[in-house]
Amino acid sequence: MSGRLARFALWLYRWGGVALYPVVGPYLALRVAKGKEDRARRRERYGVASAARPAGPLVWFHAASVGETNALVPLIREVRRRGIAVLLTTGTVTSAKIVAERLGDTVVHQYVPLDVKPAVSRFLEYWHPDLAVVAESEIWPMTILELGARRIPQVLVNGRISDRSFERWKRRPAFADALFENFALVVAQSEGDAERFRALGALPVLVSGNLKVDTDAPPVDRAVLRTYLDQIGERRTWAAISTFEGEEEAVANVHRALRPRTGLLTILVPRHPERADAIEEMLKARGLKVARRTRNDPLTPETDIFLGDTIGEMGLYLRLTELAFVGRSLAGEGGQNPLEPAMLGCAVLSGSNVQNFRDTYQTLVAGGGARIVRDVEMLAKGVHYLLMNDDRRKQMIEAGQESVQEMRGALRATVKGLEPYINPLTVKARLHPRQPG
Repeated sequence: MSGRLARFALWLYRWGGVALYPVVGPYLALRVAKGKEDRARRRERYGVASAARPAGPLVWFHAASVGETNALVPLIREVRRRGIAVLLTTGTVTSAKIVAERLGDTVVHQYVPLDVKPAVSRFLEYWHPDLAVVAESEIWPMTILELGARRIPQVLVNGRISDRSFERWKRRPAFADALFENFALVVAQSEGDAERFRALGALPVLVSGNLKVDTDAPPVDRAVLRTYLDQIGERRTWAAISTFEGEEEAVANVHRALRPRTGLLTILVPRHPERADAIEEMLKARGLKVARRTRNDPLTPETDIFLGDTIGEMGLYLRLTELAFVGRSLAGEGGQNPLEPAMLGCAVLSGSNVQNFRDTYQTLVAGGGARIVRDVEMLAKGVHYLLMNDDRRKQMIEAGQESVQEMRGALRATVKGLEPYINPLTVKARLHPRQPG
């Protein structure tokens, strides 16, 4: 694609969004009906603010969902420590709850505007941020172009590009260059990600490591944790977390194979809890007794599967075991982040499809904190071996925690990269402090 064609494609994207803007309402209404939008705050998706803009300099952070939100929390706290106001946008109802729990009223939260010109323009005209910081792989053409037109610096932090996304961008190099050249800075998770961003036209690009390593361990309600630990007693447990369709059947097969020999309790946490009803039906059809977190079902000696059908409680589920299989890696594609289980003291098992977290898995496997399994049979053997060999399991746990510790430092590197943009705002904030009230 030539530069002229790329500019034409962006022009079509811009004005196509304007043309489609009047019919966005039914789309949002459908998402509200599915519980994917906050009905009371739906207008925020049109760029209509529901809160007052703080006085003084303002940094706009954007995180798509829960994982990205958690990764940004330490960085946001560092910016707030300097007296700079923060606007944080997210794209999901769940991530909005995480913001309220972890950051409270220290930031202004809004839902991110739809990537169409009327919504983005309205949003930027009202909030007028001094700096925009987006997390991981959030590339929204209209938002990028509108920020560029206003000469608002844009920084991508904790940046990563999956194999599939990179191949798509490579097929449209002029289009990629027209977008990525708008970033004042890209802070990538790994050298491999950095090379990909450079190939797509981003400059300068720094490498920080993964911000998720520098986050706090997922929180837990200690009273709830104690209740479940008491109910579990001496039973052996393992967890299958962030599972995708097809993997729950594999987990059921592993449980049925091992329960007679181990008295096993399996903790199953699907990536999308809205699938819980269908998953429970499948498990019951296989003769398994299911307890669900949303029903506060007790874990009795007869319980086979504890179905973790909530969001934001991974800190609970992982503290109930010392062994975790991380999903989207056997039946799914790309894998899920293994850092939380390693951080919380779990030996980690995963399928081989972990392209999206390749560097993290390479570090954990090399250090001895994680193992890759090829199929369900190998998963069952791995679970059985680690459950029955306490010393080997504990060695893996210690190795995983050592690897996590070695990977720390991304927050410090990211803050250093951002200093040319946030230091002037720090001075401005100190010269003109916000008035209370």
